[in-house]
Order: sequence, then C-alpha cells, then structure tokens
Amino acid sequence: MDEATSLFRPFEKLIRIRILGAEFAVPENNSVLRCLQYLAPQEVSYGRFCWNEDCQYCRISCETAGSRSRAALACKMEAQDGLRITEISTEIRYCLRNLNLANKAAVSGK
Repeated sequence: MDEATSLFRPFEKLIRIRILGAEFAVPENNSVLRCLQYLAPQEVSYGRFCWNEDCQYCRISCETAGSRSRAALACKMEAQDGLRITEISTEIRYCLRNLNLANKAAVSGK
C-alpha cells in the first residue's frame, strides 16, 4: 500500500455523491471528509481539520435517499452512495475551491 492509498480505509469501488449539485466518484467505506480529501488531496490535507470532531470546521448539511436534510460532521459521517451535500462550511468551501461545482457562488463565497 503506498502513501496515498494508506490515507483511505480499504475500498473496492467508487460511489457517487453530490456536492452542491455536482456529482463526484469517491471511495466507499470512508468518511465524507476523507472522500473530500480524495477529490482535493492537497487542499484538504492542509485544511484546519482536526479529524475528531473537536474543531467543527467540517460541518455539512446533507440528505440521503429518503431522508430529510440534516447537519453532520464530515469527519464522523461515512459517505454513502447517493449522498447529497447541500451546504458546506467555509473551511470546506476553501478546500474545494478548485473543483468544478455546479454552485460556484456557494464555493467561492460570492
């Protein structure tokens, strides 16, 4: 296992999640924050995240199939196929600034 793959829990396939309307493929069996790191490795690695829910910088609002929107911490929530992330914290916005998100205004803060 190389350094990059050792960051992630073992996975066999990629699942689909939506972030502010844009769809991405991320590794199964991983936290949402780790999946965001898969999409933006450098940016999330240097983000101000504690990875243990103390900092609260990874707050998101999300929906799963058949559920209402709820607040969650990306470091503690496991990503599921079909997960829709509808709101993200300022720190996550900054880390994902280079992704091609459908809702550019929400990411750039404009």
